[in-house]
Amino acid sequence: MDNRPIGFFDSGLGGLTCIPYLMKALPKERIIYFGDTARTPYGSKAPSTIRLFSMQIADFLVKKNVKMIVIACNTVSSTCLADLQQRHPEIPIVGIIEPTAEVVARTCGEKDQIGIIGTKVTIRSKAYENLIHNLNRKLNLYATPCPTFVPLIEEGIIHHEIMDLSIRYYLDHFISYNKIDTLILGCTHYPLIRKNIEKIYPGLRIIDPSEEIAQSIASRLTESGLLSEEPAYDNTFYASDLSENFVNMINRIFENSEFKVAFKSFDLDTCK
Repeated sequence: MDNRPIGFFDSGLGGLTCIPYLMKALPKERIIYFGDTARTPYGSKAPSTIRLFSMQIADFLVKKNVKMIVIACNTVSSTCLADLQQRHPEIPIVGIIEPTAEVVARTCGEKDQIGIIGTKVTIRSKAYENLIHNLNRKLNLYATPCPTFVPLIEEGIIHHEIMDLSIRYYLDHFISYNKIDTLILGCTHYPLIRKNIEKIYPGLRIIDPSEEIAQSIASRLTESGLLSEEPAYDNTFYASDLSENFVNMINRIFENSEFKVAFKSFDLDTCK
């Protein structure tokens, strides 16, 4: 058993969508979350910049004595998972893409038309396509970037006509032309607009990596003997810019739970 917390990080608030699934699967676990809200979005940045930021955050979480690091960001997972694992071989570091690729390869067939949406960096990396096709070469995969989704979500513009117009701008032709029946939300921000997508495109099967990674974490902790027996920490959320939007989003996600939250601002200079 290991009562230390699990470290999560994301470019902003999108990774928060993973936490409810983890708490449902592993209620005795506690987390330390870091959202790089001062430097979001990552999806339009150079891979070298993403690596630098990610290593800074991973170093910070290791100093906080976490037992595992979860990269709750598709952009980071697609660019520097191996680099982070090499930098900190002393603890398990898991990305969000592989568990989803395994689910898609196992549950989809040759007749399915599978769409992948994400940031420019994630789509350009072809991380989803490569992992899925390594497991099931027969699947039909189509991908497109949706770069304005993350900034709008970070600004809290979700239940608004602007968000719906943005969704239609990127997805109307993509879904109709490719006859998409299954859609992978290749960014942890996107579950926050899942209801918008389902309303506009009813009948579409949605695959949410934020949900799939919870089971992967549970399996990894169980296999490694790292499950918590008695929580010894509070859940703590760090942000490089502790904005009102960040606090409001956490409160919205956990408003109907007993999930205790502590907010802490963070000085980026301590990462350098």
